[in-house]
Amino acid sequence: MAYDEHLADRIRENLQRRSLPFTEKKMFGGLCFLLDDKMLAGVIRNQMMARVGPHGLEEQLNREGAKDMDFTGRPMKGYLFIDPEGVDLEDDLDYWLQACLDFNPEAKASKRKK
Repeated sequence: MAYDEHLADRIRENLQRRSLPFTEKKMFGGLCFLLDDKMLAGVIRNQMMARVGPHGLEEQLNREGAKDMDFTGRPMKGYLFIDPEGVDLEDDLDYWLQACLDFNPEAKASKRKK
């Protein structure tokens, strides 16, 4: 499954501008950006995936383009999909990445496979 490489480039450039030591990993048929071995954000098809945590989720869902991240009929807690119109402007992308960065210290890292 393809993902929006332009959006991935924009996220990559934004994180590089912030001088963050992030890594990238192909997951969910898209590309995920990790910080401190924890999923931060990603691109799935043409949407941004944002790990924003449970705090303020209702308010964030009111922003343009934001919706629950739902793969299986049940939303994933603390994750949102942001449609292209919600990250079209650099200020909007900055907002979502900052929300992800704000939650990252609280997020739990996945268990490593042995």
